[in-house]
Amino acid sequence: MHIYDSVQKKKLPFEPIRANEASIYVCGPTVYDDAHLGHARSSLAFDLLSRTLKAHGYAVTMGKNFTDIDDKIIKKVEATGKSIEELTSFYITRYLEEMAALGIQRADIEPKATESLDAIEAMIQKLIDKDYAYVISTGDVYFDTAKDAHYGEISARVAEDEESQSRVEHTSEKRNPKDFALWKACKGEEDICFDAAFSRGRPGWHIECSAMIEKHFTGDTDYSIDIHGGGADLLFPHHENEAAQSRCATGHALAKYWMHNGFVQIDGEKMSKSLGNSFFLKDALKLYDGEVLRYYLNSVHYRNDFNFSEEELHLSKKRLDKLYRLKKRVSPGKASLPNKNFKKALLDAMGDDLNISIALSHIDEMIAKTNDALDANPKDKALKKETLANIDFIDELLGFGGKEPFSYFQIGVDTALKEQIESLIAQRLEAKKAKDFARSDAIRDEITALGINIMDTADGTLWEKA
Repeated sequence: MHIYDSVQKKKLPFEPIRANEASIYVCGPTVYDDAHLGHARSSLAFDLLSRTLKAHGYAVTMGKNFTDIDDKIIKKVEATGKSIEELTSFYITRYLEEMAALGIQRADIEPKATESLDAIEAMIQKLIDKDYAYVISTGDVYFDTAKDAHYGEISARVAEDEESQSRVEHTSEKRNPKDFALWKACKGEEDICFDAAFSRGRPGWHIECSAMIEKHFTGDTDYSIDIHGGGADLLFPHHENEAAQSRCATGHALAKYWMHNGFVQIDGEKMSKSLGNSFFLKDALKLYDGEVLRYYLNSVHYRNDFNFSEEELHLSKKRLDKLYRLKKRVSPGKASLPNKNFKKALLDAMGDDLNISIALSHIDEMIAKTNDALDANPKDKALKKETLANIDFIDELLGFGGKEPFSYFQIGVDTALKEQIESLIAQRLEAKKAKDFARSDAIRDEITALGINIMDTADGTLWEKA
């Protein structure tokens, strides 16, 4: 198993800090709005990583946080009149539902910032005690970047972007322009504040993840976790700052490996709300099945930028359709064991820094060869059982192919049409029971005219879009 480390900028063999175990922490969403395609892309990338590590025999512990206290959340609370708990709970639930629709497995640990305040305060206090952090007259606490000799080594850059660095207004009391806020004291009579030894306020963005990792992962003397992941936009300043404060507080590195997924673009532009092209996931799921979106968004290597195109999505769906046509051809039946060479080929591809293009090419080859073999011998039961097992393994590793094939091909049929089809199938069954074959054939023709194919099986009549 090899993965690309964003810090060393090369592929490295995965050598976990504990034998046969893998700990992963992925930066989750700030829950003040609906998830967009960028959230989906990141979640899918690290879901693939988790699945691949499991398939290679590792016991995986995945953590993904929810930032449920932030200036953007506070502004949304003020605008809506809802409580912070009501607002963030709504968006967390919506996020989890949409991730589930994409086949993304739930993280083992899902900490919230508001539930980690003790750990956050303790880490900040440790940094103050070690003189890596300082309190200014307002009660704000800053990390002193000049005290960390290794600051900048994660991202290999130190920009002076005040808004992204600290998410707090400039103050002349900062020792260095690069210093970032660990704690923001409340100004005036703000409602969303928490008591801490240094002041009444709320945590800065970067400290949350560091504290959550130290709280939930045991680590060792050299690293807290094996892999820290997130979008490429988080490399600086978020991950740089996380690494600095964790390193200075604990005396060891935060993560052994750093992994970052590429951006999502729409019509060739980086997706962002300022451009007006932030494609919310809820809108995409109204138009496309979650598994189709999963297949499409995973069809490009996770480190590459992804240009969302409806034309390419439809072409991607046709590729997935081929897998389901094969599954329909070998169904119903019981799976045996996957073909050893096919399984190894998929594991080797995904073990090479999640090389999805090679993995998908192996699947295409398996589909073509199996169809040729079934054309030559349609009753090859052993091949059918092996093929079902191959598809089961694809579903386990890559997260698609697990649907019942006829229901897959019913995706996109509206409720009214479904009810009409089911009614006609029931009428046809009654006609067949009455041996009224002319009526049965006429109903079949009526169903066909609706753009629907039907198939009589031992389990009843199945149907799909033509």
